[in-house]
Amino acid sequence: MENAKKIKTALISVYSKDKLETVVRALDGNGVKIYSTGGTYDFIQKLGISAQTVESLTSYPSILGGRVKTLHPKVFGGILGRMDNHEDRMQMDFYKIPAFDLVVVDLYPFEETVRATGDESEIIEKIDIGGISLIRAAAKNYHDVAVIASAGLYDVFLERYAEGRGGLSLEDRKWFAREAFNISSHYDSMIYRWFLKGEKGSFKQSILQAHPLRYGENPHQDGYFYGNPDEVFTQLHGKAISYNNIGDLDAAVSLIGEFEESTFAIIKHNNACGLASRPQLIQAWKDALAGDPVSAFGGVLVTNMPVDLACAKEIHALFFEILLAPGYEKEALELLQAKKNRILLQAKQVVLPNRIFRSALNGIIEQSKDLKTETLTDLKPVTRSVPCGRELEDLVFANKIVKHSRSNAIVLAKNKQLLASGVGQTSRVDALRQAIAKAISFGFDLHGAVMASDAFFPFADSVEIAHQAGITAIVQPGGSVRDQDSVNYCNAHDLSMVFTGIRHFKH
Repeated sequence: MENAKKIKTALISVYSKDKLETVVRALDGNGVKIYSTGGTYDFIQKLGISAQTVESLTSYPSILGGRVKTLHPKVFGGILGRMDNHEDRMQMDFYKIPAFDLVVVDLYPFEETVRATGDESEIIEKIDIGGISLIRAAAKNYHDVAVIASAGLYDVFLERYAEGRGGLSLEDRKWFAREAFNISSHYDSMIYRWFLKGEKGSFKQSILQAHPLRYGENPHQDGYFYGNPDEVFTQLHGKAISYNNIGDLDAAVSLIGEFEESTFAIIKHNNACGLASRPQLIQAWKDALAGDPVSAFGGVLVTNMPVDLACAKEIHALFFEILLAPGYEKEALELLQAKKNRILLQAKQVVLPNRIFRSALNGIIEQSKDLKTETLTDLKPVTRSVPCGRELEDLVFANKIVKHSRSNAIVLAKNKQLLASGVGQTSRVDALRQAIAKAISFGFDLHGAVMASDAFFPFADSVEIAHQAGITAIVQPGGSVRDQDSVNYCNAHDLSMVFTGIRHFKH
C-alpha cells in the first residue's frame, strides 16, 4: 500500500480483552513498541510479549481508584503532537515525549451496566474519562495517529495493517477516526439520556448499527434501517427485508401483541386487512384470510402461536411476502421454504421502545407510544341498550384493531373476526362506507356485527349508516359536542353504544 505510515509506537488500554491477542501479536511481529496500562499490561505480559507501563512514561501511578491513569501530558502530548509542526517536535524532544502512531482503546461498558443495575454509584463509575479522551485525541490527530476504538474494529485493522505491511494509509487513519467519533458520540448520547431519566431535554438518539436496504419506500429512494433486527426476530429463510417490509413488521408486532388467544393477522400497508382469534390456529388463519382475500395477496402474515403443518399447508397456497411467528414445526418450515424469496421469521421476546419519533419540517416530532389498550372495564355504556356478552368481547376485539389502523378508521367485527375496515380516509363517514362495502363484497352478514371508531363521531350520520347496515353495538371514544345526537339515535333504534374516553388517532 502506497503512503502507508509505519506504526512504531502504540498505546493499548482496553477494558475488554476479547480478540486483543491477535492485535498485540501482529504489532509485536512488526517490532512495535507497546505502552499499556494496568490489566492490559498484565494481559500482554502473560502472552510473553514485551511492553512498557504508562507509569514508566509519566512517573505517576494510577490514582483515585483507577480514575486517573493516562491523563498526563506525556501521554496526550505523544498522541496530539503534529509531526509536521517544528515547534511540536521541539517540545516533544525537550520533554522526552514519545510519538504514538497507534492508540488501541475501548470504553467502560456504560450501556451494559445501566441495563444490569440501578445502582447509581456503579453506573457513574462506568462513565469513561481517560478512554474517551484518548479516543478523541487520537481521532483528532488522524494525520499522524491511528485509533482503534472498539474490539469490533480489530478485524478491519488487521486486514488493512497487513495490506500496509506494518502501516496504515492516511485514508485508513481518517476512516478509523470517523468510526472513533461515531463510538464516542454514541457513548456520550447514552450518558446524557441516562441523566435525563425521561425528562424533557435535547433530542439525542444514537444507534450504531446501520443496515442499507435495497431501496427506500420507492425504487428511486435510498433506504437504511438503524437498529438490530436480530433482537426482534431470526430470519429463517428468504430474501433481504425491505424498507416497506420493516414498516409492515412494526405494525404487525404491535398489533399481534394485543392478543392472547390464538390469533392470525394479515398486514398490508401497515393496516390489518384480515384478523381472527380462534381456539385453533388453522381456523384463525382461514377466518383472517376470509376478511379480505384480495388484499392478502403479497401481504405480511403474523401470528402469536407456533405454525404447525396443517396450518402451513393452508398458508402455502397464498403468495405472501413475510410470515412472522414465534415458532414452526419442522415439517411446516420445510414446506414453507419451498418458495425461495418467501421471508420466514421467528419472533423473539423483546421489549420495544416506548417512545416514537419521525422527521417533520426541519426537525423531529416525538411522542410516547400509544400503550393504552381498553378492556371490558373501560367500556362505559351511554345508551339504554347495553351490549351483551358476545358483543362486549367483539367490541374489545374491534377496538384493538382500530387502535392500530390509519386514521380516519372504522372497524367492523363479529365473533372475533375482522369483517372489514375503512382506513386512512379524510372523512369518518367515508371510512364507514368503505368498510361496509368491503364486508358486503366478501359475503359477510353485518347483522349483529359491532363497529369501532378510532375517534368520536362529530355527527349522528355514522351511527345511522351503521344501523342501516345491521350493526348492533358501537364503541367510540366520545368527546364530541354532538355526542348526544348519536346517543339519541341509538336509543331510538335500540342500538348499544359505549364510550372509552380514549382516542386512538394514528397517522
